[in-house]
Amino acid sequence: MIIISWNVNGIRAIIKKGFFENINKMKPDILCIQETKAQDNEVLKALSPMSNYNVYINSATKKGYSGTAILSKIKPIAITNDMGIEEHDNEGRLICAEYLNFFLVNVYVPNSGQQLERLSYRKQWDIDFLTYIKTLEKLKPVIIAGDFNVAHQPMDLKNDKANYNKTAGYTQTEIDGISHMINNGFVDSFRHLHPNQVAYTYWSYRFNARALNTGWRIDYFLMSKSLLKNIKSVEILSQYYGSDHCPIHLSVELQN
Repeated sequence: MIIISWNVNGIRAIIKKGFFENINKMKPDILCIQETKAQDNEVLKALSPMSNYNVYINSATKKGYSGTAILSKIKPIAITNDMGIEEHDNEGRLICAEYLNFFLVNVYVPNSGQQLERLSYRKQWDIDFLTYIKTLEKLKPVIIAGDFNVAHQPMDLKNDKANYNKTAGYTQTEIDGISHMINNGFVDSFRHLHPNQVAYTYWSYRFNARALNTGWRIDYFLMSKSLLKNIKSVEILSQYYGSDHCPIHLSVELQN
């Protein structure tokens, strides 16, 4: 089974940039999309050429903001949007698909903001999200795919010292948030397989960042430890363009 996760930074924009051709090359069984920046009907319209997938959408109340979608060739047993916590559940940031032997959570974790104005909110989100995924894990193993908006280790961003505790995505509060997930049994699958590889998934549109490879690794597949034996490969697909993020690829042997 191939799972692709991609923050597309606007579904209506990326479909004009070779999106369908790129997806055909990647051949995912399941595609997790973050930051659709569109309402349900707009996402459905944009993705209508992908008729061989079941499409599930969670859009933000605010138009043109956030939003997630799962496209799955395998019909899930159940789909659930959001965590069931009112303060978190109006931005379309989470979809959970239940399959026979695992849960797949597609997540777009809140950004702490240019002035770190949402950092305290982000801290609470991370606490509540960890509770949510641990609750799921009591039932069956969990794969979490998405944009976590944090670089976990110094090797996960180009300029770690210049950004530490100054820039959203690399404050100690955010680092602690993902560390707590990892310390509670969820494995960063890319780093598990590639402990020393420097690779990024996001580059600012400013300062020619992608050409200079001044990037951040903020997109992850976290998964329950019990699934590690099922992993075939985890890759960062930086050859694909169309967004300020590139897609990430998980190949895993699982009964669906």
